[in-house]
Amino acid sequence: MPEYTTSKPEWAPEENDDKFACGVMSGIEGITDTTIGNVNPAIKSGALKPKRRREPTVDEYVDGIGNGDRVMLSRAITLIESNNPSHFPRAQRVLQGLLPKTGKALRIGITGVPGAGKSTLIEAFGNMLCDMGHHVAVLAVDPTSSVTRGSILGDKTRMGTLSRRPEVFIRPSPAGGMLGGVARKSRETMLLCEAAGYDVILVETVGVGQSETTVRSMVDFFMLVVLTGAGDDLQGIKKGIMELADAIVVNKADGDNYVKAKVTRGEYERMIEFIRPATEGWQTHAYLASALKKTGLKELWDIIRAFEKVTHDSGVFQRRREEQLLDWVHSMVDEHLHNLFFDDPVIQGRMPEIKEAVLKGVISPTQAVAELINMFDIERAAKRHVDLLHPETQK
Repeated sequence: MPEYTTSKPEWAPEENDDKFACGVMSGIEGITDTTIGNVNPAIKSGALKPKRRREPTVDEYVDGIGNGDRVMLSRAITLIESNNPSHFPRAQRVLQGLLPKTGKALRIGITGVPGAGKSTLIEAFGNMLCDMGHHVAVLAVDPTSSVTRGSILGDKTRMGTLSRRPEVFIRPSPAGGMLGGVARKSRETMLLCEAAGYDVILVETVGVGQSETTVRSMVDFFMLVVLTGAGDDLQGIKKGIMELADAIVVNKADGDNYVKAKVTRGEYERMIEFIRPATEGWQTHAYLASALKKTGLKELWDIIRAFEKVTHDSGVFQRRREEQLLDWVHSMVDEHLHNLFFDDPVIQGRMPEIKEAVLKGVISPTQAVAELINMFDIERAAKRHVDLLHPETQK
């Protein structure tokens, strides 16, 4: 009979066991007797039976989110983000039921180096949008550690006043995962927020890796938040992230820093002249803003609405969204084929031997790849593959 178990994570230090408080608890999958457990002695003895929250049906999810139920929206996002394969069919059916209500929001991506003031800017910007009558959803994409496989998910703590507003929904999400990673989960979370009635979606990411490129492929307008002292013109041009931005915002343009911010704005304007515009028919410019003094925010919103009108009139807006959908399909196919290859038992059985041969110089990496590809049988992998959308058809 299955029982709850706890264990140390694989990255836990071997020494100082009594000082390491983190543990991994087994899931409840397959456990039918709720009196079994080792967390609460009363549960193990049978004196107490824990109450389990009933999982909503697909129709309940769809109706709840469609009516703006924030709790149902949160639970649906958790379902979408789950790496449990058994949750995937239900999550996709929920998304399918809500698709007619999606696509009406303006999607804005915000990136910048740590310390640029992105979260503070989002709070001030979001409060201003709420005062104007908008409903705002904030999706903060946190990088996932390659060592611990965890994320801090602490961006919400920087948005104290914004998080208390009823017109706002804030959801920190980890970038790691499977079958699409940040692309799939953040895209589908964005669609759920649109179906719940949020007309402005702000997607925040840290511009220190590939996540900003991914977010650019998800949003309509992409904003780069920078600080003063960014280096000379050549150093700025070398930053590939500038080629993705529809607007560059020099934040913290207040107090003694205002003069430096104006100089930095001029430097970025000169850099932009040598860079191809990120969006056809739109010229990127640099702007000043202060999240602390709440200056420049109204002008920034006017720029975003002007961008929306220009791209709608030219057809670029709709064309970009169509391209983003196709890119999403391609990335999902790539990820799925990757999983099929590395989950194949024959490949897993030969991988240690191939790795050892490469490290000892017996074969080259190119030869190793060719050998692995030759032994991979796509038909065999396909037979083992479970239809994620229709698991009931599998024997």
